[in-house]
Amino acid sequence: MLSIAQNGVSKVTSAGPNTVQHIEGELSLFTMSDHKILELIYTSHVHEDDSFDVDSLFLITENIIKRSNQIVDNIVQGTQVHVETIDEKPPKASFSSPLCTLKSIGCEASGEEIAHKSTLSILNKLSTYSWEAKAVLALAAFALEYGEFWLLAQIHQSDLLAKSVAILRRVPILLKPADLQKRRQAVVELNTLIKTTLQVIECIFELEKLSAYDPKDVPALAIAMDHIPVDVYWSIITIVACATKVHLLTSDEDKPHDLSQYSQKIHYILNKLKIQLIICKKQIEEAETYRKLRKLFQTPAEVMEVFKALIFTKDNVQPIIDGSSNKTVTIDVLRRKYVLLFISNLDISDDDIAILRPVYEGIKREDKYKIVWIPIVEQWTDELRKKFEILRSKMPWYTVQYFSPVAGIRFIKEEWHFKGKPAVVVMNPQGKVENTNALHLIRVYGMKAFPFHKSIEDTIRNDKEWITPIVNDIHPSIQTWIKEEKYIFFYGGKDNEWIQQFTKKATAVANDPFIKELKINIELYCVGKSAKGGEDLGILGRFWNGIESLFFTNVNKQTDTVTKEVQKLLSYKNESGWAVLSKGSTVVVTGHGFTILKVLEDFERWKEFIKEKGFEVSFKAYHEKVIQTMKHCCRLDIPSVAGKVPETMKCPECPRTMETFVSYKCCHTDGPINAHH
Repeated sequence: MLSIAQNGVSKVTSAGPNTVQHIEGELSLFTMSDHKILELIYTSHVHEDDSFDVDSLFLITENIIKRSNQIVDNIVQGTQVHVETIDEKPPKASFSSPLCTLKSIGCEASGEEIAHKSTLSILNKLSTYSWEAKAVLALAAFALEYGEFWLLAQIHQSDLLAKSVAILRRVPILLKPADLQKRRQAVVELNTLIKTTLQVIECIFELEKLSAYDPKDVPALAIAMDHIPVDVYWSIITIVACATKVHLLTSDEDKPHDLSQYSQKIHYILNKLKIQLIICKKQIEEAETYRKLRKLFQTPAEVMEVFKALIFTKDNVQPIIDGSSNKTVTIDVLRRKYVLLFISNLDISDDDIAILRPVYEGIKREDKYKIVWIPIVEQWTDELRKKFEILRSKMPWYTVQYFSPVAGIRFIKEEWHFKGKPAVVVMNPQGKVENTNALHLIRVYGMKAFPFHKSIEDTIRNDKEWITPIVNDIHPSIQTWIKEEKYIFFYGGKDNEWIQQFTKKATAVANDPFIKELKINIELYCVGKSAKGGEDLGILGRFWNGIESLFFTNVNKQTDTVTKEVQKLLSYKNESGWAVLSKGSTVVVTGHGFTILKVLEDFERWKEFIKEKGFEVSFKAYHEKVIQTMKHCCRLDIPSVAGKVPETMKCPECPRTMETFVSYKCCHTDGPINAHH
């Protein structure tokens, strides 16, 4: 490569240092798109030859380049570097140097336009080799002559044969004190560029080694590998440009050949490859942790050991914080305990924390149960650390203080379906998961659902009093109404006009002399409306969170009556109006605003049946007639961040399977909220 470089030198410099050479018509080399480069170089690539020992050649080339760099530092900069600092690895004993190939690709010219053509010529000659092998062979061809040059520079004064060969190699020309002083900066810059190019090829080599992993485990690898051919092109063209620079530095004429654009490009590629390697290695570590955790959860293991593997990377176990004393303790406090893992990001409300307080108070007397908050943060910042401290100070239970991504983050997302909303995973002392998300149970039933095993859902899901835990604490009068077995209309909606109409009609029915005569007591409660008529977003949020939680505790039991009623109510969340009629704590009917309003408007048509059948049976029977004539689309919004979403959903109002759509919603607060419906 060095020996024939002079053939193109006159072409490189005849136009002057500031002239922009062009290739492929008017397209400059350094403005050529990656897509264009791929088009040009892919035509030269055929089936890869896997038999070539590229690993050994790279080791030898790396040794030559690094030792040559040391000699440059010693001779040109006067820096003494100990040879022992290089970790030299030997090639395989069976390695045979591809000398003919190295010599053939060394016989190429250079210059911006000529360097491009030379690079394409080299790629054609190496058409059967893999992309990383092409880069290594080109660097080896350069190293063969570059290493010889600096070896001669080191020994030519003490060895007569080396002295003669050095003269033919023009070594003394560069080493003349005056020339060396004048060209010192150029030699240093060249040496740095060669080091950087070696690092680029080393990164390419490392990425290629990672290709043995499953692409599903390392999605970033596919992106990196797709760009390897272009990175190889830039590595080879930089090597060709360096070969030209070496020739110019050893010539009698002082001809310029600027390498700054090559340097900028190769440094950019190196930084990009380093970032890609970091991402790939992180994904590999996550994949290996994921597999380890899956295996761990399939066989009984002590809960503390499972917790350690879930949270911390190897040999980096940190203490956790005891919120009751604000002191750090070892994770041994979890040994042989039932552990409730409170998993969330930092976007949690005081209500989310308050849900767990009664549980904490209920279990703290016993030493068998522990709650641990696991904050899920992909990238910690100073601002997030401050937010973490504020949230932590509100929690009396244990907290993981680990300002690195949780080791088992992929497992938590894929196996426990964590998508951002808070969850409570219940684990027994043997490390077995009893419930992947007990928060829905806790939100609705509190300590009534203790110890929050999945089986608890089956014992309470058919409870016709499902509305009671949702509404019990939203108004002081409600508990009294429920105890007195009164009829209660819970209602609300997006349309204030509908709410006013419903209030008027329901009040009229409640005060009707016929109803009064039968001593039927009817109360009204508009959910989410304050005493002054404004919206109470706190109550509204808690109500619908409770209904959502009820839905998720029953989602796999789509055939029973309670599940259908809950699903029906949830489908009315974004409608103009909705209503639930209960008698005490027992739900009588759940309906769309228009159908329930129609029943009230037609009160005169069905009130005579009340004496014979009772208010609730008569109301429900007439409502059944109304929904046969007033058809409307049933739409169910399930936030995708809520956890595992059913693949299919039966309509709560007819036997059909609901269609699935994807929509996106933004409330202009903390960013977009994804929702499936």
